[in-house]
Amino acid sequence: MKVLDFPLVKITIAFVLGVIACYYLFLPISVIISSLSLSFIAFCGAFFWYLKRNKKSNFFGISSYILSFCVGAFTLLSHTENLHKNNYTHCKSAFKNSQSITLLLREKLKSNDYSDRYIGLIKTISGKTYSGKVIINIQKDSSQNRLIIGNSIKIQTVLQPNKPSKNPNQFDYSRYLADKQIYAQIYCQKSQILVSKTIQKDIWYYCAKLHSRIISNLEKSKFNKDEMNVALALILGQQQEISADIIQDYQYSGVTHVLSVSGLHVGFIMLFITFILKPIPNTRKGSFIKLASILISLTGFAIISGLSPSVLRSVVMFSFLAIGNHLRRNGNIYHTLLVSILLILLFEPYFLFDVGFQLSYLALFFILWLQPILKNIYKPKNKFVIYIWEALTVSFAAQIGTLPLCLYYFHQFPGLFFVTNIIILPLLSFIMIAGIIVMVIAVFTNPPLFITIIFEKSIYLLNLMIHAVASFDSFVIRDISFNIYHLWAFSFLIISIIIWIKKPSFHKLLFAFASIIIVQLSFIYTKIETEKEEELIVYSEKNNTLISERLGKNIVLFTRDTAIRKNKNINSYLVGNSIDLSGIKKIKNVLYFKKNKIFIVDSTGIFSEKINPDILILTQTSRINLDRLLQNMHPKIVIADGSNSNSIQKYWKKSCRKNNIPFHSTKEKGYYRL
Repeated sequence: MKVLDFPLVKITIAFVLGVIACYYLFLPISVIISSLSLSFIAFCGAFFWYLKRNKKSNFFGISSYILSFCVGAFTLLSHTENLHKNNYTHCKSAFKNSQSITLLLREKLKSNDYSDRYIGLIKTISGKTYSGKVIINIQKDSSQNRLIIGNSIKIQTVLQPNKPSKNPNQFDYSRYLADKQIYAQIYCQKSQILVSKTIQKDIWYYCAKLHSRIISNLEKSKFNKDEMNVALALILGQQQEISADIIQDYQYSGVTHVLSVSGLHVGFIMLFITFILKPIPNTRKGSFIKLASILISLTGFAIISGLSPSVLRSVVMFSFLAIGNHLRRNGNIYHTLLVSILLILLFEPYFLFDVGFQLSYLALFFILWLQPILKNIYKPKNKFVIYIWEALTVSFAAQIGTLPLCLYYFHQFPGLFFVTNIIILPLLSFIMIAGIIVMVIAVFTNPPLFITIIFEKSIYLLNLMIHAVASFDSFVIRDISFNIYHLWAFSFLIISIIIWIKKPSFHKLLFAFASIIIVQLSFIYTKIETEKEEELIVYSEKNNTLISERLGKNIVLFTRDTAIRKNKNINSYLVGNSIDLSGIKKIKNVLYFKKNKIFIVDSTGIFSEKINPDILILTQTSRINLDRLLQNMHPKIVIADGSNSNSIQKYWKKSCRKNNIPFHSTKEKGYYRL
């Protein structure tokens, strides 16, 4: 049976396209509701016509897909919380003046050097009922943090809206949080927080309590701190306390996915439970007992791991696979995957734009689709060689499938990923099984010392092996320029080649050659776009002034420190635009760009009143009388970069407003592009 012949596949695809269209096209509510109503009426008409005549009709199928498309768009809209009337984003005063805000602590996030961080649910603002999620940043001090999940707290504070990326081609943290329905943050000290005596004991509270119990029992077993943090990441997906050096090792060796509980971990658990239940006969009753045991085990794991989104989607995905296996529908594994996608997106449509969600499903799809082809290339007879070959083919299948997406998001490629996967897979299998046993015991009591030691030493060995691979730094290819055109072109190329390899034919070969031409066109189009681009950018750089002038592929950086070679802001721009730095020059007081005269005033405050620039850039907290300067020069816009203090920028902003001249602060608004 062909995958697309299954009706739910087409419905799922139409639903996903509806979600994507609503997300990127910003379709108005009235348009979506009208379209949904009309498509529903058309679907009902086509359905009753089909019942009456009992004949197949293309109109019934088309109306089903249009309705599914509209349902997808409406689902995303209904899950966009800032469109709800009681969402805190509609309380404008909370973003301007200090308000009394009550919140419920829902989730503990990874702390940074300065703050403990939580996700909180807003309940009231100045006595009025509101809703929505915010990030709470509580400044660290010498006192112990006694807050727990389920605490109701009150804070007198101002909501801080999420700030977009300050420089071009950087990760947009504001958009990332918005996709999680978080639109603001709170910054406070422990002394400002009033904690209510009542605790909301919901499933999140009990999950957090279970977590705390596991960690407490592991600490009592004298589990080494570094190994315990990795264990919590491997088994429970808790990366809050794991060190930056260990995370970097996992990144460079190409096994970061090991630290994020996802399909790999849930798959291990499912295989382990299936192995334990193997003695049960495959009768109707026995098969049901196996299914129930797997579903209960997966649900229990989701609860123990804190109900994180990555775990939930993996549990749903593998639950569907288990149900499909129980119903003897192994041949329709792709259908099962697509139905699980549909179910997840019906409840959480924003998961579609989560990198983890995309990579999880892509990796699993290519393992199911491509791995059998790679496996048949070579058929060893030795059991050990068979194991190595299967581990290699699974790793390659997942890596090939996710490669375009990884290059697009992360712009780097770990060259030794296959080596790492081969050497860690046997140990990782043991760690996962031992880890599950240890964590289950830790729920009730302290794990036995001999099990703890074995588990701890195996994690130590895993970290040692990964560090050894990561130390070959030259094999990590960084700063790979890979844009949206390359993403689609290479994805098309990979899919077309696999289709041709599976069942070669002349038409499929033409399809594969066409995909190669499309890849070439993506590079040609990128080159044309690169060479015609001309822009000047004032970057948001703390305590420094950075200005770049770009004419096609030639880009010159103007800065006070000409010895600068590596800068993450410049590097992101170069990688994102497929260009190299042509040169670095000492910044001048006067620049010219496309008939615009740009005058730069620094800390010396020396300038000529006869210049009359189009753009005035203030740097290094210039000591000037801006009112007099504006009256003499009459610039079209004033720009203050990140090297200026916040206090002086407030005065400059008032001066510009008084003289009716636009003011752009890179600290507040991000980079300025001309």
